[in-house]
Parts: sequence; structure tokens; C-alpha cells
Amino acid sequence: MGLLTGALPDFPWDTLTPYARRAREHPGGIVDLSVGTPVDPTPAVVRDALVSAADSPGYPTTHGTAELREAVVRWFARRRGVPGLDPVAVLPTVGSKELVALLPALLGLGAGDVVLHPAVAYPTYDVGARLAGAAPEPCADPAARLERGPGDVRLVWLNSPGNPDGSVLGVAELRAVVDAAHAAAARDGRPVLVVSDECYAELAWDAPWSEQGVPSLLDPRVSGGDTTGLLAAYSLSKQSNLAGYRAAFVAGDPAVVARLLEVRKHAGMIVPGPVQAAMAAALDDDAHVAEQRERYRRRRTLLRAALEGAGYAVDSSHAGLYLWVRPEGVPQDCWQTVADLAGLGILVAPGAFYGPQAAGHVRVALTAPDEAIAEAAARLAGA
Repeated sequence: MGLLTGALPDFPWDTLTPYARRAREHPGGIVDLSVGTPVDPTPAVVRDALVSAADSPGYPTTHGTAELREAVVRWFARRRGVPGLDPVAVLPTVGSKELVALLPALLGLGAGDVVLHPAVAYPTYDVGARLAGAAPEPCADPAARLERGPGDVRLVWLNSPGNPDGSVLGVAELRAVVDAAHAAAARDGRPVLVVSDECYAELAWDAPWSEQGVPSLLDPRVSGGDTTGLLAAYSLSKQSNLAGYRAAFVAGDPAVVARLLEVRKHAGMIVPGPVQAAMAAALDDDAHVAEQRERYRRRRTLLRAALEGAGYAVDSSHAGLYLWVRPEGVPQDCWQTVADLAGLGILVAPGAFYGPQAAGHVRVALTAPDEAIAEAAARLAGA
């Protein structure tokens, strides 16, 4: 089953169109909280770095500049509790979505190979497996799945903090998956790669994560200091408002990174040079991240209180850019909740986009200007 012949699910966002139309009919217009697209300014320190590097006539390096990779190493040590990462084991990517969608194919996975991903998950994990001709398998307990077999799992996706539900995996939970993957590889004689999508890690709201930080898969408490079979993916879209730059990276097992680098050189999958310079500047500046985190904290506090005051419950949502919401009391299908909120002119994403287990929830994004969040809160209070 090849790239052009594999069966892909319908693009889910098209099904939201009638609800968007209904929300636009509200006298005050639509407040769109359905998509996690940053709306705040790109920090000046990043824009200045981009402009300074704008004279860029030559081809950039696929592996990324030494300055960028060293900035990633410093950031991992300073912000994620991962000291001593090898710059060779860092690779910039054109945003993180392309890595998620293409990683199984870049690794050579195909028929007979299983890709595990969270049971409540961003749909691109599923799509990436299908593009490669592998089998996606939603899984709430990957460690148990690896332990019981069969030995067909080649790739395990973790997502912490999670999209859409804001769940966070602790050190013990991450370590259990790593240990199970190593044991399965030794038992079955086939490598099992564990990859953690960590792009919301700088946006932790609840204790203990807000005080201790969200642990990375590469944290020595998780990896034991050995990154073999482990990758962590990260995007600057969320923490630095760089979605338009397509600025991300992956780091971990040097052998796997070397394989990805080889393929990406052949394919011309290169982050533009000025963007690499901007990434390095963003990674070395913690002040703008703290400022952006505070913006989201204010919006989250206001919106959560309004939702709960209007009779909704917020589950999990310990970190990230979303509130994971359901009506308090009697369970209700997510599409009815979408319709109810669209009647207030508020557009949200149905949990059904993120797997069958999510069908009772909706995802409410914090990525709207302050005035839009305030308007949504006022409508909820009025309701």
C-alpha cells in the first residue's frame, strides 16, 4: 500500500463547517476557539534574528547550523532537565507535523508493522502510519501492549502534554514505556522506537508540572542516560508564536537521527537558513516564553471559570493550549455540545476528531485574542 493508494480518513475539519456558519450568525459574530493557531505577535528577538539572516543566497544545511543545534542542546539542559545532549543528535524539521506524518515512512515501516499512538490523540499519528502502509493502533497503555505482544510494534508515539486533553505523563509512566520497548526489542529481535511529541511542554498549568516542569522522554530519570531507541519532537509554534515559520526539531538517538538526516538530504527537506537563525534566538531567550505563558494563563483562568459557571466540567487540561470540556452531569455527544456552543457564537472542536474515546468531550482553544476570550466568557455567563 503506497503513499497514493493508502486509505486515509476524511479531513475532519470540513465537518465543522455547518457549525461555523451557525456561530457566525450570532449577533456578535463568531468567537473561533476551534483551532490552536497562535494569534499573538512573534517576539522581536526572533524577528530581528530573522532579518539579520535574511541575506541567505546559499543552500542551508539539512542538519542545521552548529549554532542552532547547540542552542537546542542548551535549551534541553536549561528547560527540560536533559544535560549533555550531543549536538549531532539534533535535527531541525519543517514544523513538527511533517515529522509526525512522515516519520513511519522515513523509517521504512510498512505492511505488518504497527504504530501505537494515544487512544485520545491528534489524528496525524494515525495518518502517518497509513501513509507508510503500516497499521495505526490507538492504545491507552503502550507498556502493557508491548509486554503482551505480539511483536509487531515498531513505533510508539507518546504525546505529553497531550493534544487535545492536556494530560501529562510522569517520569514513572514514561520510564515504563521505555523499559517495555527495550524488553520487546530484545525479546523479538526487532527495534522498537519510542517517540514523544512534547511541543506543549513549556505550557504547564497544574501542580506538580507547573513547579517541576513536564518531564521529557530524554530526561535521564526516564532514559537512564541512554537515548537508544528514543526521540523527542518539539515545535516552537506554541511557546514562541512561530507557527508561520515552521520551526521545529527532533533529538535523541544519534543513529536514528543520522538515518533521518540521510533521507532528508536526498529529499531536500531543509529548514530555511533565516528560520534556523530565528530558532536559535528563540531557544536562547526565556523571557518571551514567560510572557506568552502568562498571556495564556490569564485567558485560561477566565475561560475555565466561565465554562464551569455555565455548567461545563473541565477534565485533565493540566498543560497545553486547550481545555478539555464536557457538560456537567449527564453524558452528551460532543456534536451536541458543539451545536450548543455554536448557538452562543462560540466554535469549538468536537472530541470525535481525536478518537472514539473522546466522543463525550470538546476541545476549547486558548489561542484567541484577549478581547475574544472575554467575549466568549461574557456569552457563557449570559447563557
